[in-house]
This record gives sequence, structure tokens and C-alpha cells, in this order.
Amino acid sequence: MAEKRDYYDVLGVSRSAGEDEIKKAYRKLAKKYHPDANPGDKTAEDKFKEVNEAYEVLSDSQKRAQYDQFGHAAFEQGGAGAGGFYNAGDFDMGDIFSMFGFGGGSAARRNGPQRGRDVNITIQISFEEAVFGCKKDIQVNVTDTCDTCGGTGAKPGTHAETCPVCHGTGQERVVQQSIFGSMQTTRTCSACRGTGKKIKDPCTSCRGTGFVKKTKKYEINIPKGIDHGQTIRLSGKGEAGTKGGGYGDLLVTVYVKPHSYFIRKGMDIYSEKTISFTEAILGGEITINTIYGEQKYTVKPGTQPNTVITLKNCGVPSLRNEKYKGNQIVTLKVNIPTGLTEKQKMMLHNWSNPDIIVELPGNDEKPKKNFKEKVKEMFE
Repeated sequence: MAEKRDYYDVLGVSRSAGEDEIKKAYRKLAKKYHPDANPGDKTAEDKFKEVNEAYEVLSDSQKRAQYDQFGHAAFEQGGAGAGGFYNAGDFDMGDIFSMFGFGGGSAARRNGPQRGRDVNITIQISFEEAVFGCKKDIQVNVTDTCDTCGGTGAKPGTHAETCPVCHGTGQERVVQQSIFGSMQTTRTCSACRGTGKKIKDPCTSCRGTGFVKKTKKYEINIPKGIDHGQTIRLSGKGEAGTKGGGYGDLLVTVYVKPHSYFIRKGMDIYSEKTISFTEAILGGEITINTIYGEQKYTVKPGTQPNTVITLKNCGVPSLRNEKYKGNQIVTLKVNIPTGLTEKQKMMLHNWSNPDIIVELPGNDEKPKKNFKEKVKEMFE
């Protein structure tokens, strides 16, 4: 038999979720997996049953408290919730569970300070911004402490009172009778939901929760060399914690737009440069575009198509030390001419004898050019 999933995971809510959040999650999932919407789908049917089972427990404050304390065992025969431990007199199930490292200890943690949740957002930047770094203004919606009541949940001028049921502990002891005698368990207080406080006059801004949704704006520094998919962490810029717990973090994931000319691989930048037929044969100085501007490069005579050259320090700066940069790897493409004239074809056929002197037409006083110079002139 497959192990049951955690009811909170089934509904996709946190253990601190309120009734409204649980109900909203249930309605969404019940609609998604309802048999009428998935006729003949056995998997959807099983999901629907699982969702209903989880909601039945978590929507009932008493059942939820038992589940928080004992898990699925609270509702199984022979489990803690069914009186499966024998004692001739009264005993505290919370004490027994805490002896084994669970139960009471986890309840204490739930009732103590809890750090706020991290918030995840994404931003998009250009290829150049990733290389050179930049500043970006962002805004994010977070749950924060209510300014009106200062997070107490009570209307200004009033205050929360100690819960009369749990006397401020956030837990209550329940005695149940079984065939084996009295059984005492400890659970989250059903009156205050573990807060230890009761609010008679709730704050109108936060409706007694102590928290409100806020839109916050930040300016963040994008470091030089950041890569696609990397995340920047802003400590303490996430959501507010509960019961004195600290703020979570803001996690900003960066997506870099593709460049029309450059391709990045690690710290290196890859590109292509097309050179002419005569530049490949005779060599010469060419201009190559880099992310830092144009750079001169001398092509060697007889350069073959797809020759790869390296431009040192023309790549991406290191995130750890921006003084160190990658390289630019350039593949040289050769533009082979088409539609040659008869004269051009003849000159290429005579290429095997490069010392032929070709007279320039017209002025006899102009200097003579050798065959290579003439070919370069004709094909450029």
C-alpha cells in the first residue's frame, strides 16, 4: 500500500495556512480533478478522493490539531489518535512522542518564531548589460507587518489578550476516554490557533492578522559577468516572519536576451567574421567587432575557410574578479565570388605563375603591378 502524502502537500498550502487559504486551494483542486471534468480518468478520481480527504481534516480545527500533532496516525486504528497506547492511568501522549524526537518538539517549533518566506522574481537584461553590469529598478509584492497595528493584529489603542483556553502557551491538553483508560494529548490551541493571544478588537487594516500585502521597490546591482539563469539574493527583502521571526530573502533570477551577433559560452564569446576571397589568399588587415568595440586583426596569406582565431581578453569578465576576462573566439568565413568574368577566370587559371607582369591599360607612365596585386584589384 502506498504511503499517504502529507495533507498540506496535497492541497499545496503551508502548515501556517489559514482557513480561507485552505478552502481556496481545495476548491481549485476539487474543480480540477472532479470526475465530471475527467470522465474515465482513474488518476483524476484518486486525486479527487485524496483532495477531499485532506480537506476534511484540515478544515476541521480539532482534526487539524490532531493531525498536526500525530500525522496520519491520528486517524488510524491503533494509532495515537485511536488510543492505541495502553496505560492504566492518565498519561500525556505529547510526552511520549517527544521522547522519540517528534510530536511535542515540532509543535513547539510551530509556536515559536518563524522566518518569513523567500520571494522569487525574474528580470530580463540585455547581453551587454550582462557583460558590463548595470542597475535595475524592480518592484515586488510581499506580505509585511501591518503599519497600522505594528503587527499585533489589534486595533490601535487596544491590545491582544492572553488566550483563556491555553493561557498563552499556544497549546491545549485534551483528555479522551478509551477502553484502556484516560488518554491525554497536547495539541495546537483551537481557540487561538497557537498564537497564545485573543484579539477582541481586530485591526481594520489587516483584519486581525498583523500582516498586509505591500508593493516594495528596490534598486539592485547586476554584477559584471552574470550569466543567464543565475540568481541574486537580497537578504531580508522577502516576506515578514511570524512571532518575532526574521524576514525572508528576495531571490532575483536573471534572464539574458540572446545577442544577434555574439554567443556566450562561460566567459568566452563566440562570433563569425566573413572575409573576402582575396583577403583569404593574400592576407591583410581586417576589422572585427567585439563587445568592447572594433579591433584590428591581420589575416595571414593563405587563410583557410573556418579558420578559428582568438582575441585575448575580449570575452566576459569573471564574477569573482572583473579584472580577469575570457576571450573572443572568431571563426573566419570566406566569401567565394560567383559570376566571374572571362578575364577573371583567365587570371585565376594563370595563378600557377604568379610572377607574370600585367600591364595596366592606359597611361604608360603608371607603375607596373605583379599578378597578385592585379588579382587583388580585380576581385575586390
